[in-house]
Amino acid sequence: MGKYIELTAADYEATIAEGVSLVDFWAPWCGPCRMIAPIIEELAEDFDGKAKICKVNTDDEQDIAVKFGIRSIPTIIFFKDGEMIDQVVGAQSKAALADKINALLA
Repeated sequence: MGKYIELTAADYEATIAEGVSLVDFWAPWCGPCRMIAPIIEELAEDFDGKAKICKVNTDDEQDIAVKFGIRSIPTIIFFKDGEMIDQVVGAQSKAALADKINALLA
């Protein structure tokens, strides 16, 4: 069973360096973030072994949020082999996020 990866400053670069990664920048107090949390968990199961589904708590990991210029949350960034490919801001549908991951895996 897949589970999303909680990223920290110590491990995020190594985690996203290879393959396809979705990184959800969120915070516990953010309503839209809580709204999409179940979608992120479902994607982690759906793409287990194919893509890394990750989360960054912007309250705990402010340095990572600053590095990627996160101004509003949720912000979801898609990486391929460590390179930022795409970014979406705000709550998204599971289908929209899955489509972006599948496009990167193709």
